[in-house]
Amino acid sequence: ELEQEQERERRELLERAAGIRLEQEDEMRQLNSLLLSARCSSILDKQLAEKRQIQGELRAEEQRLEWLMDSEREKELQLQEELERRRKQELISTKLEVQQQMEQRQEQRALRAEQKFQEGRRFMERLEQMRREDREVRDSRREFGNSGGKGWGHRRAGLGLWWPWGRGGISERGHGAAGDPREWGFQGLGGPEEGNPRDLGSQGFGVPRNRAWRRRALQGERRRAELLQELQRGRREQVTKRRQQLALALQQEHRDFLTLLSAQQEQLAREQEQQLARERAQRAHAEALREQIRESRQRRQRDRTAAIEEGQRELARARERAEHLARVGQQKLQRLRDSGLPDRYCALVERK
Repeated sequence: ELEQEQERERRELLERAAGIRLEQEDEMRQLNSLLLSARCSSILDKQLAEKRQIQGELRAEEQRLEWLMDSEREKELQLQEELERRRKQELISTKLEVQQQMEQRQEQRALRAEQKFQEGRRFMERLEQMRREDREVRDSRREFGNSGGKGWGHRRAGLGLWWPWGRGGISERGHGAAGDPREWGFQGLGGPEEGNPRDLGSQGFGVPRNRAWRRRALQGERRRAELLQELQRGRREQVTKRRQQLALALQQEHRDFLTLLSAQQEQLAREQEQQLARERAQRAHAEALREQIRESRQRRQRDRTAAIEEGQRELARARERAEHLARVGQQKLQRLRDSGLPDRYCALVERK
């Protein structure tokens, strides 16, 4: 066992010595140097590629963020256009509704004006009818006074009696200056000579008819006065009712306007609150994206810094190793010179 252990140690020492000799050879040093240079070049290329990749990812992330912001702005513009379109539609519908209400009120006013015109026309027709009745009564009285009264007066005058509706309304006794005898007939008087039996006899034909005409005339006047009062009262009631209706309509229009204005203000307030909420959400989303981008940049910066530091450490180790190999080579070259090797061989080795 002791011999086996010694044999194993000897083999290990021989292998280590062979490795050391191999490392000390010029070709191995050149190969190691070339390998180290290739490794350093690969590390640098990898770092440059990673840097380009990071820059490309940053540009892509910035483009994506810009695209997201553009899409958000486009959505916001579309939403604003939709809200503006809805608001215009609501205003148009409200305007149309108000216009329809105004047209309905105008139609109602026109109908009421037509009703008033018809009532006024009926009133004028009734008034014209009453005037015609008055003219007919006056014409009948005038006709009776001109025809029947004259005949009776002449016949009574032939008998020497007095008749109040004779020619000119003057009695045979010359009492024409005492006034209009027809007024005596309307008042139920018998003329200036009231105690004359002939005068009393002559009045017996005209007084009842005169009283009947007077009664009909008074009834007609009273009926016209009552009708006029009724029409005036109806007109006043219509005016009062119309004023009340106008006042109620104005109050209703004012209430409708206030209700519509309040609804529009509430709708506008809700839209503003929704707009503010959307803007806050967009700002929060954009801030979160910026924070993610900052964190990604910082992480990549740390990774890049760590990679650069690792590369620098690798380069430092390679430089130290190259310097060590160069020193060893110089020492070997110096030993070759000291050993008496020609200078041209030393220069060749130095060139290689």
